[in-house]
Amino acid sequence: MNENRKKILNMLAQGQITADEAERLIAALENEAPPAGAPGASEQAPKPKPKYLRVVATENNWRGEPVNVNVRVPLQMLRSGVKLAGLIPKQARERVNAALQQEGVPFDLNQITSDNLEEVIGHLDELTVDIDDKGKTKVRVFCE
Repeated sequence: MNENRKKILNMLAQGQITADEAERLIAALENEAPPAGAPGASEQAPKPKPKYLRVVATENNWRGEPVNVNVRVPLQMLRSGVKLAGLIPKQARERVNAALQQEGVPFDLNQITSDNLEEVIGHLDELTVDIDDKGKTKVRVFCE
């Protein structure tokens, strides 16, 4: 463990910073590239592994004022959910899939795996969706 990380964890243990602040500081440390010429420095640093799935939606209300929704979901929670879905008995998965199909949701719990999720995360640099043709509503989905 490097010295900066130890300092952050000590500050957290002493109550000088919150857990959220510690998380942001550690994330900032992880995103720092080594100085040029330092061991391990390269032309292009590898992209850090994303930790969160963000969904940001903006829509103008009837007065034209922007209304924002900002959801940040830890990817580890999604990964855990996928693993837990594998523990659901086959009969129960079939019933859930049938209920989803009945509601018009073409989703199959049997098809989602940890590999599938990682592939989606790997390709999800940034996606913007216009909900209506007038551009009033925008939804951005991205990993950070």
